[in-house]
Amino acid sequence: MLRARLSEALVASTAYFVAYLVTFQILMPLQNAFFPAYPSQASLLFLPHGVRVLSAWLLGWRAIPALLPGVFLVFLHAGGLNVFMPSRLAAIAIAVTVVPVVFYALKAAGWNLFPRADKDPCWICIMGVGVVTSLLISGLTNMVFGSATAEYIAFLIGDVAGLFFLMLGLLYFFRFFGNRSPKA
Repeated sequence: MLRARLSEALVASTAYFVAYLVTFQILMPLQNAFFPAYPSQASLLFLPHGVRVLSAWLLGWRAIPALLPGVFLVFLHAGGLNVFMPSRLAAIAIAVTVVPVVFYALKAAGWNLFPRADKDPCWICIMGVGVVTSLLISGLTNMVFGSATAEYIAFLIGDVAGLFFLMLGLLYFFRFFGNRSPKA
């Protein structure tokens, strides 16, 4: 059991950190080249939100401890030892808890979106959860940091676009690699 939880944490946190690096080392320089007058430091294609949503969908409450190391490392990488400031710790808590809470709230309301063997996933529903959780996370995080409204809108755009493109990329990845069978 412990081994499985550590494995989940390794996969989810690594995916979160890699998505962060791709976003800020590759996509942000492209964004700044194409939109030099864009005033926000937020990414318009924030892939880590997709990792948060898909991890919470697949793992449920286990996504919280699974994502926590990766989210902490992202905040440490981005802000150094400021990661221990109360506002940063609150933002970390928001980042790892909001999505699972929304999935469980929907389940309690009779709308269970968690994966089941007897039912195909409702991808549009998962995107909907991504939009709702982006609104919540952006609002709560910007409230904690005292950010401007433009930041809130940029976070929303980046989260939703990041989730969409991550889901699309995974769909094509699994279609391409999932249909490959050894040839005799």
